[in-house]
Amino acid sequence: MARLLVIYPTPTDAAAFDKHYAETHIALVYKIPGLKKFELSKGPVVSPTAANGVYLVATLHFETMADLQAGLATPEGQAAAADAQTLPVEGTQMILFESHEA
Repeated sequence: MARLLVIYPTPTDAAAFDKHYAETHIALVYKIPGLKKFELSKGPVVSPTAANGVYLVATLHFETMADLQAGLATPEGQAAAADAQTLPVEGTQMILFESHEA
């Protein structure tokens, strides 16, 4: 499996972030071709040692890294990425990785 992990820090306007994310962004994410699963972990998200300022973690699952990259390159993937830029938050991190069972 391949995953895209999107880590959102605490937004400047949490209410506006939540409203836009729920009413607009989630629907765009679900349109990305090849998406197998979409998970959200809403904060506060903490590390084992301290709070870290993470507000929301989104995990998008794809069958392969090629599927993930192809999905992001589609008009639907680009629309979701463009919409993410409109959220009232700075410092969002995106991490792409493959996972394997051990």
